[in-house]
Amino acid sequence: MSRPAWSHPVEFRVAIIARMDRAGASVSVSERAPRVPTTERRRRWTPVSALEFVGCDSCRMTLAEYEAYPEDGRKIEFFDSEAGLAWMVSEPETLAHADAGSRLVELVHEIAMVRGSPVRCSGAGGLRLLDPDAGQVRAIHPDQMVFLHPERLDPAHRSFLRVGQDVHPDVVLEVDHTRDTRRDKLALYEEWGFPELWVEVPDAYIPSRPRGLRPEVRIYQLRGERYVESGTSRAFPGWRAEEIHEALNEPVLSAGMRAVLMRVGLALGEREGTGPDDDALLASVRTAGRAEGRAEGHAELLRAFLAARGIAPPPGFPSAEQRAALAATSEADTVAAALSADDFADFLARLGIP
Repeated sequence: MSRPAWSHPVEFRVAIIARMDRAGASVSVSERAPRVPTTERRRRWTPVSALEFVGCDSCRMTLAEYEAYPEDGRKIEFFDSEAGLAWMVSEPETLAHADAGSRLVELVHEIAMVRGSPVRCSGAGGLRLLDPDAGQVRAIHPDQMVFLHPERLDPAHRSFLRVGQDVHPDVVLEVDHTRDTRRDKLALYEEWGFPELWVEVPDAYIPSRPRGLRPEVRIYQLRGERYVESGTSRAFPGWRAEEIHEALNEPVLSAGMRAVLMRVGLALGEREGTGPDDDALLASVRTAGRAEGRAEGHAELLRAFLAARGIAPPPGFPSAEQRAALAATSEADTVAAALSADDFADFLARLGIP
């Protein structure tokens, strides 16, 4: 089949160099999977003939062409060097499809702050599986990847990950807008041992959506060597599939959904012994809020003392600069100045406030 025009953006590629081990598929992300002979690993690859790739066009492509694929090309879903084929999304990416991946980054960021430790998202990176003996490569492009413990990533391999040696993404997101992951990528993620896969079907309808898909999030969790569908995330404890779907589709996050994110973040923190005060930004905001509250209470007290003496502070007192100066002065000194000042200017002068 002739190669389709390359006209749609494809995101950066993150290589996963793998020594495939189905026995290691259920190994936790913090453990190392044992190595097995390459011939045994190769027999376990799902043949391309068993993969349908609904909503995609296939085209001839060599490994060199895949490596040189232009950044403004159409999105590649899957590449297999042995078959010499790449499957590309047939239709241009829609806003609903792109929104789901970017919204997940926002949601995870809020959860991470409440948990008190960072989470890393790698959007739509390419995951590469390599058979070093046969020299064959497979590459798959998810819509989003989430790493709950980015500190465990090997800094020497920022441009690639090795299946069975490096940390898997804790969650991989696929957005089925014009596609059906159940008929292709699901089997690939399963045999590569990814612990949790979310498949989102957006609320926004498109006529080319495959039949049988309804708006929802399906959560697949690896148990042993097989995926089992679950109503609740294991990576994000207590986060239910319907809540994830609602959060990915809300135009603006509601107060109720923010409460859900806080609940999930606190549950993660409880599991790992962290909390909001461990997040540098939230901790600084809380400290500033407490200081602001003290400064406002201090200002109210001064206004009362000055009013009792017939001294009326001007509108806008205290200004931001005056508030900072008051916060740096003891309450006893400011009260003494208010009780002895002849007028408001004298009050400020006694405190050294310009």
